[in-house]
Amino acid sequence: MGIVIAVANQKGGVGKTTTAINLAASFAAAELRSLLIDCDPQANSTGGLGFVRDPERLSTYHLLTADASAGEAVISTELEGLSLIPSHKNLIGANIELVGAESREFRLRNALESVRAQYDFIVLDCPPALDLLTLNALVAADSVLVPMQAEYFALEGVSELLDTIERLRQGFNPRLEIEGVVLTMYDDRTNLAQQVTQELKRHFGDKLLETIIPRNIRLAEAPSYGKPALLYDVRSRGAESYIRLAKEIMHRRMNPVAVETPTEITQAETAASPDQPEEFPNSTELKRVNES
Repeated sequence: MGIVIAVANQKGGVGKTTTAINLAASFAAAELRSLLIDCDPQANSTGGLGFVRDPERLSTYHLLTADASAGEAVISTELEGLSLIPSHKNLIGANIELVGAESREFRLRNALESVRAQYDFIVLDCPPALDLLTLNALVAADSVLVPMQAEYFALEGVSELLDTIERLRQGFNPRLEIEGVVLTMYDDRTNLAQQVTQELKRHFGDKLLETIIPRNIRLAEAPSYGKPALLYDVRSRGAESYIRLAKEIMHRRMNPVAVETPTEITQAETAASPDQPEEFPNSTELKRVNES
């Protein structure tokens, strides 16, 4: 049964779509079956993988309105092992159309039941709002990955999201957990970033992931070419950071008690040949863990 991770933060501009695209791509690069679902009417994940907005194509909207199954909406991408359920601006209408609908909060979860077993990881790119679309994603998810910048106001936004997650646990999805908080667009040259990072460590403890995503021009350029960063420039700092993020999540999933430390990760990367793409360890073992 595939692990469903919602990438969510109601604050815009924190790198949700970049994280969703590149995390899903990094899972696929690890030879894990990966599905990215674009739940945002802006359809940036869809465009970021090279697909133009097409109102005639089956999309997340059709899943929520029960006009198509998830299997019918899945399309293949340029990266082997990575599939996509695209979005379209019509999805914004679902917020209104589903207000009086039966089981409106469970539409996405019900739609995914038919395909969960086909994937190791399913990544949901949520819109920057705590609306009915995000609610559907959080009800469908096993865990939430929260991208955030090391800025003062980011702390307030995450507090609201955590409150929402707790209410969801009580009313709709008791299994929902925090996958982790990941710092994005990080600039370690500023004192503010370092201070906020220390505050987050005190607040979240081991839920603050060790991997940090730096500001990187290649990450910003890749969507305009319709590619994840590891296809656009696998040696860029951005691509390497998302590969490390996928590795960290995989290791935490395989061994939730003794999580691999940043030092161990660095040593493993140093041992790899610089002329070969970085390999993911134990992807076969992770599959067995997912299936158990």
